[in-house]
Amino acid sequence: MISGINKFLIVKADEIDLDVRTQMSEIFAEGFTQWLVFFSKDKNVIAKAFAHMFILDQFFVAIADGEIAGVTACTDGTKKSVKLNNKELRKHLGFFKGSLAGIFLKKEFETPYKNFPPNTGSVEFVGTAPEFRGQGVASQIIHYIIENTPYNNYVIEEVADTNAPAMNLYKKMGFEEYKRKAVPQKVAKKIGINNFLALKYVKK
Repeated sequence: MISGINKFLIVKADEIDLDVRTQMSEIFAEGFTQWLVFFSKDKNVIAKAFAHMFILDQFFVAIADGEIAGVTACTDGTKKSVKLNNKELRKHLGFFKGSLAGIFLKKEFETPYKNFPPNTGSVEFVGTAPEFRGQGVASQIIHYIIENTPYNNYVIEEVADTNAPAMNLYKKMGFEEYKRKAVPQKVAKKIGINNFLALKYVKK
């Protein structure tokens, strides 16, 4: 069951005056640079390259002392939470890698779900700033989303089976695995992931 103390102010990302894109992109880079090393190993480069992509009205952010402590998107499974701009990607990653990012990541980030169930929220891009980790940021944002959005069910797609902290958090909040996708053996050895899990939460 979901529980906890509300330590952070949770708001929609398009409703605050902070330099929201910069801070969101820094959190994104912290969590995703390990998956994007082909394009750059530099977190600052990744942050600048992807700062443009967030569709702010689909994101919730946790605020503490005027800083963004964490981010999470929630869509209805048909709307996008991010939209990549090839010009911006090439500007920061170079023409070649920026062009490839536009091709491959557009498919990864923007492809709509097939046969997405009705009345279901898709929880996406969960991230916490390094200095706020271990303080319940992600759980409070997800709790807020579940309490303040109109869906009966919530899904989190493609959680790495080796991401123990995330799995422990989601299971503690009441999410349960409902399907898994095996990673091809050759790829699994390279990235250290055997399966991507899909989790579901049903409102009581």
